[in-house]
Amino acid sequence: MDLVKTFSFMMRTRILYGTGSLQGLGSELQEMGVRRVLLLTDRGVRRAGVVDGIAETVESLGIDVTWFDEVEPNPRDSTVERAAGVAREVAAGGLVAVGGGSVIDAAKAAGILVTSGGRLRDYEGRGRVPRPIPPLVAVPTTAGTGSEVTFSSVITDTGRRYKFSINSPLATARLAVLDPALTVSMPAPITASTGMDALTHAIEALTSTKANPISNALSLSAIQLIAKHLATATRDGENLEARSGMLMGSLLAGMAFANADVAGVHCMAEALGGVYDTPHGVANSIFLPYVMEFNLPSSAEKLALVASAMGETVTGLSVPEAAMRSVEAVRALSDDLDIPRFGDLGIDPSGFDDLARLAAANGSAGSNPRPVSKEVFGDLFRRALRDS
Repeated sequence: MDLVKTFSFMMRTRILYGTGSLQGLGSELQEMGVRRVLLLTDRGVRRAGVVDGIAETVESLGIDVTWFDEVEPNPRDSTVERAAGVAREVAAGGLVAVGGGSVIDAAKAAGILVTSGGRLRDYEGRGRVPRPIPPLVAVPTTAGTGSEVTFSSVITDTGRRYKFSINSPLATARLAVLDPALTVSMPAPITASTGMDALTHAIEALTSTKANPISNALSLSAIQLIAKHLATATRDGENLEARSGMLMGSLLAGMAFANADVAGVHCMAEALGGVYDTPHGVANSIFLPYVMEFNLPSSAEKLALVASAMGETVTGLSVPEAAMRSVEAVRALSDDLDIPRFGDLGIDPSGFDDLARLAAANGSAGSNPRPVSKEVFGDLFRRALRDS
């Protein structure tokens, strides 16, 4: 661990965690001085009835609630623009996002348009948001993205079929309410894929070129929690201990990569998601072991720590051998959870060059611990297909 390197670590979001914590949402909005909110969610969450109780609790305190339930997986720029338009129309003083990372990312992006105007692409990259978004409360219903505490919003450009990121501390949730009970209704496949998404965040934050001692500690704690609880949460959704462990693991991983960045796995997953609308957690899960193995020459010591954190026995092994155990452990976990293989997605190999180009252009490519290029990504796409 490099304790000499200069780094910064930032957290702008207050966290309210625990079973039943959601009951305090209305009073929290009152303390923020919010009297009218736009509640963003997706239709699946709304059909599950989760947000009905939230809206009733908030409205009982005299706060007006307007619904926007059109957010889709891999949220589109056009959807965000509609949400921002509704927020302006009802003069919403705050935003509440209830759902997975897509919903929370969409709420952040809509908030940018509400306060700063223009087009979303005007804010692509880092540090281009000129003013804070309206007060945002993020209420995750999945244990995966950590978006409730990150500075980034990933949106699909529908014109270019390209996922781009907006990164700014001015576009963060003011409050994150994490109630493990809200995740109990998650179906097993979503539990599995979002959990692997969180594991990817933790591993990439640990090995990123921008990692620091604080993010490293958060990453390793997240990996331990996820490795311990993900399989149980997937098979026994009513197990509140496992659900709580996963929600905390996702949170810690989000805090880590918000400050250390992700890397090559996300470059590939976001390229695939932008073109084919592949669920983000599934894509991350597919490519994680391939990028980890590619990074072995530059990240063996950290990947050996990953193996230990995942419960692998590494006593007596060399550092490279222990590091390879982490790759094997990730593959085994993904198989155990029935995550699809790359070949199951029906992606035409003739499009791999375009996917590789998009992956190489991703802003997180430079955070990968071993240099990556279009050619490297192309090889990794092809290898993932061959192994399917």
